[in-house]
Amino acid sequence: MTDDVTACADPAIDESADLLATGVDWDIEPLLDGGTIDDLVDRAEKLAINLAALRGQVSSFSGDELRECMRSFEALSDLLGRAGNYAALRFAVDTADPKNGARMARYEERSTAIWTQLLFFDLEWAALDDGQVDTLLANPSLEFAAHHLRAKRRYRDHLLSEPEERILTEKNVTGASAWSRLFAELSSAITIELPGSSGGARTAPLEQGLAQLQHPDRSVRQGAAAAVTAGLAPGLRTRGFVLNTLLNDKAIDDRLRRYPTWISSLNLGNETTDESVEALVAAVKGRYDIPQRWYRLKAQILGLDRLADYDRMASIAATDTEIGWHEAREIVLDAYQSFSPDLASVAQRFFDESWIDAPTRAGKRPGAFCAYTVPSHHPYLLLNWTGRTRDVLTLAHELGHGLHAYLAREQGIFHQVTPLTVAETASVFGETVTNGRLLAALDDPNDRLALLASVVEDSIATVFRQVAMNRFEQAAHTARRTEGELSLDHINTLWAETQTEMLGDAVEVTEGYRTWWSYIPHFINTPGYVYAYAYGQLLALSVYRRYEEQGDAFVPRYLELLRAGGSMAPAELGRIVGCNLDDPEFWDGGLAIIDAKVTAAEQTARAAGRLPA
Repeated sequence: MTDDVTACADPAIDESADLLATGVDWDIEPLLDGGTIDDLVDRAEKLAINLAALRGQVSSFSGDELRECMRSFEALSDLLGRAGNYAALRFAVDTADPKNGARMARYEERSTAIWTQLLFFDLEWAALDDGQVDTLLANPSLEFAAHHLRAKRRYRDHLLSEPEERILTEKNVTGASAWSRLFAELSSAITIELPGSSGGARTAPLEQGLAQLQHPDRSVRQGAAAAVTAGLAPGLRTRGFVLNTLLNDKAIDDRLRRYPTWISSLNLGNETTDESVEALVAAVKGRYDIPQRWYRLKAQILGLDRLADYDRMASIAATDTEIGWHEAREIVLDAYQSFSPDLASVAQRFFDESWIDAPTRAGKRPGAFCAYTVPSHHPYLLLNWTGRTRDVLTLAHELGHGLHAYLAREQGIFHQVTPLTVAETASVFGETVTNGRLLAALDDPNDRLALLASVVEDSIATVFRQVAMNRFEQAAHTARRTEGELSLDHINTLWAETQTEMLGDAVEVTEGYRTWWSYIPHFINTPGYVYAYAYGQLLALSVYRRYEEQGDAFVPRYLELLRAGGSMAPAELGRIVGCNLDDPEFWDGGLAIIDAKVTAAEQTARAAGRLPA
């Protein structure tokens, strides 16, 4: 992984520590602005008292009065955002420390009390007629909150009375929020037994077992899969109960708020419709032949009759490459530099100013994420670095989120964050730029094949696997609402069936794999979220295609998209970069790009002599 990319050769760097990203820890103390969480929440409570005095007055607001009200909400949200992100990020890096859990619980209780007394605003705002709203929002000084205020009114038909809203808000601390935290603690505590260097077994975090599924040796992959399955067994019944409870909680909430389907509330928040999401899902399901074609090709490359589930992510590289943190940093920064020096200079700050927490640790939350925090601060990235090629792409992915968050800060707290449907665009685009840069630097067919395989598999994981997981959620939510509490075997069967539908007969779904739904946090924290990955990937591929066609002339439009944040609807954001998201056939273009990647990988495999004659 060092072709045309200068790896860090600093003799002061400990190679073994570099492979584990040891010492790459974030500094989140500046979030507190020299104080404590309680200091920030105390200040927020004072602002809330002033805002609460406006009860009953929203209908008589002038444009200027509404502006002052929203400026107060802006200040309040900044204070609570700083406090809440600090608590959440401390918890994420060590969920096993009781102090971190207690800190987060205290914040949630106090912040919930603040927002509960301000529920009246949304209800009074929703009650205004459209003409009055149009008049108020015509005030140019309200531009910083206009789209946010219009978006709030989409929920008019689903709001309850204020006493009912207060009850639901207050009970959430000990309801869905508490169950989500329990799942996070349970999943972060999962450990597995892997072979040790001296021949015995060693206890390792779940992430390390999942990383070994990329190992070129099938026996190692098979052993890692068995270790993961064994590690998931303790607590499986409890995690299944958590899922059942939250499935029912969602059903109750949807019934009370009159949402027609389990995913309608999420779609409303994403500023899209049930019908458009169904069109996306149908388009992806209609091309399940793409992943099946790839997995049959991969079986040939690996010399197998058929892949098992633990073979899907196997490396097909001629050698097993480990990548240290410093080399990965240079690869990703070089990729962003090739696209936009402005983006690269911002990306550099993430590394230089301790905005990233990278090492795997016991008790650390699995996976990776970007925390936007608040516009007055900066984003943070959490990774679980294992020194694999895929980790480099994860870094590029999360850095894409971070750059989006950083550039959108100028929109302010109401418009910094985009709907989930657009939120993955910058991350996938960053991955794609990095892949393109790496591919251009490789001449050897085997090296090119290894990278192309990684590109294809990332697309499959982001588009087809996420839609398959969406189908699992659809089946689970539907079954819970029609049949009652689901047994573990029922949940396992739904998981296996929806995975098999995507994999076809190209991949054997083993018995052990049936429980692998049980560590995935999205099903718990944000029901329905996963389709946004497919949405974002297909959108990003189309955006990248326009970059390939237009070259440097496209860069300003892309940066405009990032800077716009969530200040407009997804369809409007798409138009900035020439994408028509209202066209049901739009998704076919992105799917065709993935299909072409499989064809390119097949041609490269033949050139490398990796396919049977």
